[in-house]
Amino acid sequence: MTTVTLGRTGITVNKNGFGALPIQRVTKEEAGKILRKAYDNGINLFDTARAYSDSEEKIGYALSDVRNHLTITTKTMAKTADAFWKDLETSLTLLKTDHVDVYQFHNPPFCPKPDDGTGLYEAALKAREQGKIRFIGITNHRLAVAHEAIESGLYDTLQFPFCYLCSDKDLELVEACKKNNMGFIAMKALSGGLITNSAAAYAFEARFDNVLPIWGIQRERELDEFLSYIENPPVMTEEIRVLIENDRKQLFGSFCRGCGYCMPCPVGIEINTCARMSLLLRRSPSKNHLSEAGQAKMMKIKDCLHCNQCMGKCPYGLNTPELLARNLKDYEEILAGKEMTPTNF
Repeated sequence: MTTVTLGRTGITVNKNGFGALPIQRVTKEEAGKILRKAYDNGINLFDTARAYSDSEEKIGYALSDVRNHLTITTKTMAKTADAFWKDLETSLTLLKTDHVDVYQFHNPPFCPKPDDGTGLYEAALKAREQGKIRFIGITNHRLAVAHEAIESGLYDTLQFPFCYLCSDKDLELVEACKKNNMGFIAMKALSGGLITNSAAAYAFEARFDNVLPIWGIQRERELDEFLSYIENPPVMTEEIRVLIENDRKQLFGSFCRGCGYCMPCPVGIEINTCARMSLLLRRSPSKNHLSEAGQAKMMKIKDCLHCNQCMGKCPYGLNTPELLARNLKDYEEILAGKEMTPTNF
């Protein structure tokens, strides 16, 4: 079994982390079955967040009796110390535990530090002193904030998007974390569903001994894929290398990662789906995307106010209104029976 140690925390876990955002979409019973099967078969880190609706509650429901045998990481989007304490106490109650192993600031637009006026970092220190959290982490989608967190020496872990579509700047983050003995947790290792070959995704992540990928799982068949990699981990074969190279040619660059931080839209456009529809249609079953409900979702783009709120909130600096318009054009061409060309995305 391949393991990863999260830097100076000393926490050592299976190379497969469980990303518990998707289980908010399934019933409590289904989630409980998946979570328990993951634990029973060797997965021992579960990542969730206060913002993931009932995800924490489902983890508490399924795993509270084995709490001392696993690692739980969760997150707060609090902007004040009071909100921090409210989130933490709620998380502890729902998770049915007296402590969180790594408590993470959830994608803040800045790097919380002592004496910055928010009281957030001071609250984290106090929570650690009280034994309610063991380590302090941060998640982000902004390179500048991530680098600041690493350089500050204040954080034990960084969670950041990392997959085989990464840039050289993303690779520099991984190396910086290793140099500073800081744990690196890789979110979006499947790039929000654009990467469809999990073996290739795993083989890429396996090249970095300090990186822990957390796979977003909501179906038992998805879990089974990653469980199979515990005993038979995929390696970087020539076939996988070629697949990754081809995917990078097609997908690398200014595409929507589907993180959702541009949301909500004032007129209800589901930006994180609509802004990458051309790619989704190429890389996943199109039936649902082209259904009546899917068409209604895409036609909402025509209601765009061009307020540019989404563009201002995009951590990748994408021109989301332009992406939406381009994807709607492609979508309407598909409905009209036309083929998409490589220049359409």
